[in-house]
Amino acid sequence: MTPAQLSTTIVDALQNLVDQGSLTLPDGVPSEVTVERPRQKGHGDYATNVALQLAKKAGTNPRALGEQLAAQLREADGIADVELAGPGFLNITVEAGAQGKVAAEIVAAGAAYGHTDTLDGQHINVEFISANPTGPLHLGHTRWAVLGDAIARVLAAAGAEVTREFYINDRGVQMNNFANSIIAAALGQPKPDDGYAGAYIEDLAKAVDAASPGIFELEGDERLAAVRAKGYELQLKEQQDQLDTFNTHFDVWFSELSLHESGSVPETLAKLKELGHVFEQDGALWMRTTDYGDDKDRVLIKSDGELTYFASDTAYYLNKRARGFDRCIYLLGADHHGYVGRLRAMAACAGDDPEQTLEVLIGQLVKIMQDGAELKLSKRAGTIVTLNELAEEIGVDALRYSLARYPADSPLTLDVAEITKASNDNPVYYVQYAHARTCRMLANAADLGMSLPDDFDPALLSHERDGELLRALAEFPRVVASAAELREPHRIARYLEDTASVFNKWYDTKECRMLPQGDEPVGPANLARMVLVVATQTVIANGLDLLGVSAPERM
Repeated sequence: MTPAQLSTTIVDALQNLVDQGSLTLPDGVPSEVTVERPRQKGHGDYATNVALQLAKKAGTNPRALGEQLAAQLREADGIADVELAGPGFLNITVEAGAQGKVAAEIVAAGAAYGHTDTLDGQHINVEFISANPTGPLHLGHTRWAVLGDAIARVLAAAGAEVTREFYINDRGVQMNNFANSIIAAALGQPKPDDGYAGAYIEDLAKAVDAASPGIFELEGDERLAAVRAKGYELQLKEQQDQLDTFNTHFDVWFSELSLHESGSVPETLAKLKELGHVFEQDGALWMRTTDYGDDKDRVLIKSDGELTYFASDTAYYLNKRARGFDRCIYLLGADHHGYVGRLRAMAACAGDDPEQTLEVLIGQLVKIMQDGAELKLSKRAGTIVTLNELAEEIGVDALRYSLARYPADSPLTLDVAEITKASNDNPVYYVQYAHARTCRMLANAADLGMSLPDDFDPALLSHERDGELLRALAEFPRVVASAAELREPHRIARYLEDTASVFNKWYDTKECRMLPQGDEPVGPANLARMVLVVATQTVIANGLDLLGVSAPERM
């Protein structure tokens, strides 16, 4: 019996009391009831405070309502006992058979276990990283490469239709600076002012020349345009390959330049004028964002006629809304706190309710330590260490998991030695090893001729450790739904660590052995625990997948 199933059982019991005339609820019976795992052993398998919540509306006291509800629940299928505690808490013990069925349900659901429909019908755009296509992705992008992807994964698991989007900043003076840097490297000239440096520029110059022989023999603007286009193409492809290797995949790569070439920006300005939130002053065109809480109004077109980034941002937001997204989530770096107010005001000026359509998450900085010193410099980029270098040094799984297990809004320092060591003190190793252990157990079972039964007696999973593991596994859908609702994938990581701990304690309990000992024949209890091991394997694999981390079969 999962928490959701127990909630339904309690709701049905309340409805029975209402139907019998024993209980009156003016607002009707709630559609669901909060069920939690007690902190103390001896307080049942689950607890609920529903009697405390409903007593006043029912015109009675919590203990009296609790006694009525307890009597109803004791007659319900799958309930072994109900104890009334304190002012009206109900401590509920589930029958072993009902609890054991959870294992079968998990195995049957497979990769879909943990998925819910809590966000069904929502179309959500998650935009993250959105770097300039002028160099390799680096440490500053790495945290969002993990968290943005993990947030998208848990949102999808909660039933939302999710689009992962990378906004390519391919318009502006930086693109000409980029092209001029490549040209200078190809011709053996010094780096231009405001240009880009590093071995990657020299490598890119060679790649551009190889892809387009004779391109550097062109003159003036023709050469600049050709090198800019080819350099952009090659550098963007490298970023895409970097992210694919890092197990972060995007559905849409949206070009800022295309936004302007399509005429979206003039259309956006026309709409804003129509809504009355645009004014002219000192030869410039402004958006009156102070009407909606911004600290100052924002320029859309400068007095010299040049469009601002804010004009592009506004057109881009409206483009997303026009593509049918109900909610647009922006994942921004620590230096973008000032963007929150202006983006919300921008959405309001465009006629939306930003509480419903826009969400901005700010991520704090990450420091990577190695041998007591901060890992900063890149051998290839000449500046900050690149994502590829980090992945090669640390490993994709260790880096992703270590970044995913902390809230985005907390500054983070990671030590390379700590997050790569093969030790139970290392959380990613601990969780992955638990999965590998299930694989080894099942391989040993196959060697003994054991196979997963089509049917088994769930009541045989009656040991205290069986129940603890089953209840831990049953929590997974609620954890996923909570991680999605709060945009906090670190909840998945912490859950996996707790569940791995519960599994290891179960594994160390001789009364819970899955494999027969010595010459013992394979019995029904062994097969029941085989189902429980497969259920555990499934939950750990599903949880790791939500973080974009592999579930190894051996370590």
